[in-house]
Amino acid sequence: MSVNIHEAKTHLSRLLERVAAGERVVISKAGTPIADLVPHRAAAVTFGGLQGEVSYDDQAFEVDPDIQQMFYGEEFGRPAETTQTDEPAGDAAT
Repeated sequence: MSVNIHEAKTHLSRLLERVAAGERVVISKAGTPIADLVPHRAAAVTFGGLQGEVSYDDQAFEVDPDIQQMFYGEEFGRPAETTQTDEPAGDAAT
């Protein structure tokens, strides 16, 4: 069955009943098909379908210092290098 957009909007409930009964409805705009109304088919979901086919090591879950640095700056990335000076803390010599 083929209908135009106006008919589809006006009679959507009826069209959905026909689709639920197994019929296919084509919605057209200016005579050109643009959409198909078809019965819904639930996709089967299989949990664990890749079990044994995908592997990783625990390092995959460690914090990457380069990523930390990109997001949070130098102080969160790599450990800060300590620099020591020969001058004691306090006022500098004048």
